[in-house]
Amino acid sequence: MGKMQDCASAAALPPAGAPIESGIEPFALRLDREGLELTRTEAVVLQVNVGFLCNQACRHCHLEGGPERPEVMDLETVRRVIDFARKFRFGVIDITGGAPELNPHLPALIAGLAPLAPRIILRSNLTLIADPAYDHVLELCRGHGVALVGSLPSLNRSQTESQRGDAVFDKNIEALRKLNAKGYGRPGTGLELDLVSNPSGAFLPAPQDQAEKKFRRDLERKWGIVFSHLYTFGNVPLGRFRKWLVRTGNLDAYMKKLASSFNACTLPGLMCRTLVSVSWDGFLYDCDFNQAADLPMSGRRVHISSLKAPPGAGVPIAVGDHCYACTAGSGFT
Repeated sequence: MGKMQDCASAAALPPAGAPIESGIEPFALRLDREGLELTRTEAVVLQVNVGFLCNQACRHCHLEGGPERPEVMDLETVRRVIDFARKFRFGVIDITGGAPELNPHLPALIAGLAPLAPRIILRSNLTLIADPAYDHVLELCRGHGVALVGSLPSLNRSQTESQRGDAVFDKNIEALRKLNAKGYGRPGTGLELDLVSNPSGAFLPAPQDQAEKKFRRDLERKWGIVFSHLYTFGNVPLGRFRKWLVRTGNLDAYMKKLASSFNACTLPGLMCRTLVSVSWDGFLYDCDFNQAADLPMSGRRVHISSLKAPPGAGVPIAVGDHCYACTAGSGFT
């Protein structure tokens, strides 16, 4: 996971093509007009979404995860994912949700995948890590050297809690201190702790290098917290965030902002080019955002149990207008 640097001007060309609801040129037409293609290279990352069940209902969530969501990966699908990873071997396996800790089969998934890839990542909203009831998950991750990616939208309490809910900020700080005490984020331990920050509203994120310096300085000065890396990503206009944009009258302006920041130089590094994304029920997508948009890989629903091989180089990637979020500015890779 990383962020591309701008390699050319991100200024938009004059709008063209058929307008849609938000008044922008459809992403697919934008690629075609500029003579660009979005196709796959070798599949080296397996992303596994273990369900939409979450202890939070964050305003920016593209999947609309929350406490009432029933979609949770069952044990049979967990076993199929492990078999798939054993058969085809990936360099990175990325476990996400919802809140993955709430899936009762997460320990079996981690234990089964850990011997199969050099790098395992678990994404967390951090609040459950602060809960002693999930210490067994933390110890399992620590024992297998699983890298943790924690979401910390802002160092501002009110901004974080307006996006994620009351009392979340203190739980995040508690979780980060707990992770540091276990060795996560500390040099020389081999236990990577990365943070992800995203805007609280309808605007683009701050430059990543500047944000990382601020987070590193303030977290250590105020709370004695250290971490490995910080990534800043824009909010994707899907799910609950899209509904918020519509409700507040910000959809058109936000989509135009994303489209006007389109940067063709981000295309080679987009995560969808090297990623196979597995949904909670075992179906395949080019990325987690396409899962939210119901855009299956290669335009047809394929279950992990029936795939004979990962998609090969040159296979087209399904796109929608939400892809502008991943290609704006320095990109979402």
